[in-house]
Amino acid sequence: MKRRSYTCGLDAAIDVMGGKWKGLILFWLGEGPLRFGELRRTVSGISERMLTLQLRELEASGLVHREVHHQVPPKVEYSLTEFGHSLIEVLEPLGQWGEDNIERLEASREARGSAGVSGSAAS
Repeated sequence: MKRRSYTCGLDAAIDVMGGKWKGLILFWLGEGPLRFGELRRTVSGISERMLTLQLRELEASGLVHREVHHQVPPKVEYSLTEFGHSLIEVLEPLGQWGEDNIERLEASREARGSAGVSGSAAS
């Protein structure tokens, strides 16, 4: 029997979509296929290099599909796979929880910032 590398399902889920950017990329791709430039403009604050790295990791995980349209100029489009859509379904309630509590969370972040404590990776 093969030994599991994850301690639980949450550990596996966080590993596949961990970090600041992957969740945002998945969220926007959940709205429909996007080209690289569209994603770059939509995911505010992400660098071109970081977007490339994150998309490669999401593609390797089987969450995102990269389709190259052979035309001039070349067109590359990213979309969610069925596996990616299954993750979006569980992320939607988390996003709603964030929306419902955004004022409280921003106040907490501001309080941590004024106390000299680092807020999060997004800071």
